[in-house]
Amino acid sequence: MQIILLDKVVNLGNLGEIVKVKDGYARNFLIPTGRARRATAAAKAEFEARRAELEKAAAEKLAAAQAQGEKLAGTSVKLTQKAGVDGRLFGSVTNQDICEEINKLGFNLVKSQIRMPGLIKTVGDNTISVALHTDVVVDVTVSVYGETA
Repeated sequence: MQIILLDKVVNLGNLGEIVKVKDGYARNFLIPTGRARRATAAAKAEFEARRAELEKAAAEKLAAAQAQGEKLAGTSVKLTQKAGVDGRLFGSVTNQDICEEINKLGFNLVKSQIRMPGLIKTVGDNTISVALHTDVVVDVTVSVYGETA
């Protein structure tokens, strides 16, 4: 299916590009979330009429994400989890746990913005990435402390 991108999509394209994707990806994700439209003649004409407005909105989103990224850069988050004597956690630290702690600091994130290389299962410092926008990725330090049961 050919679609017109209404927003920048990672590994797919930028605003205004006409790309070919699988039908299910377009119908179930891109079109319902407002990131794309079917590439019909009427949709192309409407997009060209609204191009400046959409580019302005995209630039505003990017500027807001960059401002939030400057505040968030270098932030350190402290978490306490139950751990054994050897420093291994009972369970693990998830992106939901990290998201809740960052939101307590006054940011407004969702757990899908937290990019972790894997689960955190030991006590210590770890660096994770927070994707505020497709072009804005910030590193945050997560310090995990163990509490004995």
